[in-house]
Amino acid sequence: MKKLRLELYGNKVDSFYVDRWIHIAVTAGVEELAIIMPHIPGKEEYNFPCSLLFNGGENSIRYLYIAMCAFRPTAGLGCWTKLTRLLLSNVWIADDELEGLLSNCTAIQHLELKNCSEIVFLKIPLLECLTFLRVSLCINLQVIDSDAPNLSTFCLFGGLVSILFGSDVKNIEVSCLKFGPPNIVRFARTELLSGAPDVERLVITSPNEMESTPMLSSKFLHLKYLHISLIANEAISPAYDYLSLVSFIEASPCLETFIFEVQQPDMKHDSVIGDSSPLRRLPQHSHNNLKSVTIIGFCSAKSLVELACHIIENATSLEHLTLDTSHGCRSPGGRSLDKPDRWYYTVSGSLMAAPPDRCLPMWGRGIEESRRARFAIRKHIEWKVPFGVVFEIVEPCSRCLMPNF
Repeated sequence: MKKLRLELYGNKVDSFYVDRWIHIAVTAGVEELAIIMPHIPGKEEYNFPCSLLFNGGENSIRYLYIAMCAFRPTAGLGCWTKLTRLLLSNVWIADDELEGLLSNCTAIQHLELKNCSEIVFLKIPLLECLTFLRVSLCINLQVIDSDAPNLSTFCLFGGLVSILFGSDVKNIEVSCLKFGPPNIVRFARTELLSGAPDVERLVITSPNEMESTPMLSSKFLHLKYLHISLIANEAISPAYDYLSLVSFIEASPCLETFIFEVQQPDMKHDSVIGDSSPLRRLPQHSHNNLKSVTIIGFCSAKSLVELACHIIENATSLEHLTLDTSHGCRSPGGRSLDKPDRWYYTVSGSLMAAPPDRCLPMWGRGIEESRRARFAIRKHIEWKVPFGVVFEIVEPCSRCLMPNF
């Protein structure tokens, strides 16, 4: 037996028998162990028997997934030299307990923590093999401090935290849709750099932005791929200036791909249509490496039109520009391989994940705004696109307009 997955339901689970199964699995030399306990309101959570994992010495477990239980490792259990993947979901474990456990997991490569509410200060010790860290919805978490020298990918889902990395993290994804605050984009620009100055790929998902992105002197000197998503169940705040995203572009001299995604049921920004005032123009700044730009959910907001014009006028190496007036119909950015989970809000306000082969739905004012966006593109943008740049305007298809998605 190489794998054991014990997923229990109901309200009459006897911990004695669960302990026996774990003992049998460890004794049999199982390599993958998953224990998912039921959630029983009012009943004390199952206390995972950490001592059984070692069975008096080294065990063979390489993959461990524990859910809905208390996990209280103590000092003296010994080293866990074979474990490479550890996933804890809805697990009660304290800061010092987790740090002590990780210190003994010298071969761990992949660590995921989800809904671990006791963790406040996550300390990642000097783990040479750790390359991937995902932290999701740990509601009391305030600080992540990592000494893992080879950590290359970090994903944060939930609230904002202070980040201290002692490694050159290359890939970062920050998503705060469900329970996070607004202004995630501003946080990424103002605070993320100090914790991860060598990031090469950055994916940000924010529920809304109330404050514009500031222009700063700090640089993302290695950033090549930037994907920013604003996904809201109401209109994006009109106080947010889309043109301020130039702050990211100017701070990233190596940037090659920029994807900006806006999903909103209504548009409250000042529209360029019917506005006779000239478009704003920022000081010229050549973006010599920017080759591909995709804006999904393009609308007639004047500041978004200004952003597109700024890119056209300053991206001297631009090869491909896509302005998608749907919510991600068939453009490369709408179904990016680097961002497979596409979220959207239903008419009732529920946050849903879209199947990878589906267009995201549009309703009412969003459909009318798509028409206005295409008018704005043809009047202010299309004629500015340099010869040789592949320019695509994406319109909603029949599947985008389906009412029963």
